[in-house]
Amino acid sequence: MAETKLKAELRTETGKGPAHRLRAIGRVPATLYGHGMDPLSISVSGQDLIHLFHQAGQNALVDLQVDGSEHLAIARDVQRDHLHGRYIHLDFLAIRRDEKIRVSVQVFEVGESVGVEEGGVVEHHLREIELECLPADVPERIDVDITSMRIGDMVHVGEVPPPEGATFLTDPETPVLSIIMPAILQVEADLTVPGEEPVEVEVPEAEEAAEAEGAAEGAEGEAAPAEEGEGAPAAEEGGEG
Repeated sequence: MAETKLKAELRTETGKGPAHRLRAIGRVPATLYGHGMDPLSISVSGQDLIHLFHQAGQNALVDLQVDGSEHLAIARDVQRDHLHGRYIHLDFLAIRRDEKIRVSVQVFEVGESVGVEEGGVVEHHLREIELECLPADVPERIDVDITSMRIGDMVHVGEVPPPEGATFLTDPETPVLSIIMPAILQVEADLTVPGEEPVEVEVPEAEEAAEAEGAAEGAEGEAAPAEEGEGAPAAEEGGEG
């Protein structure tokens, strides 16, 4: 991975107030630490930071120029205000070219999946894979070829070839991505089994007779109030007499 130079200025004041004033003029508060050095409070240009990450990603190797000295570093704990699209704080970890470092690298799918052409969709289970390598071997991304994947297929970390010079630290049994049936089609498939007709429930003859008898009793019960109603006028007539 190529290295990028980035100028930084020492911060003499720390705290929320000074940090807010730095952001107001387009600078980002940061901290440089590592290799037994005392942490340095610094600031970098917000525009330079956006350009750096856009061109090389957050795992970019940075030649950080601070007060006349250069430090090979890599960004850590990047904090961003996504509402306003600006960085608000980050750390830089000082590293050595001959010492391995641990980084998390983003996963991307490549190729046209057979399963997607059949109507499936790609489901991501893991967006980043943690690995260990020398600073010069840090990859910009990890590509997973999905060309031969069909609906129901899944790729695990252990099935992904690690980049040259790198060793994966993430559990090899961890799912990375799979090809699945879209949710609405899955529901339809659960409701209808291909090749089978809907099941018809047969009512035994004894149950049919019981239902018929119950219906007859219900009809007689409905007629009873009508008979009482016929005798009611006679009682009223007797009262008038």
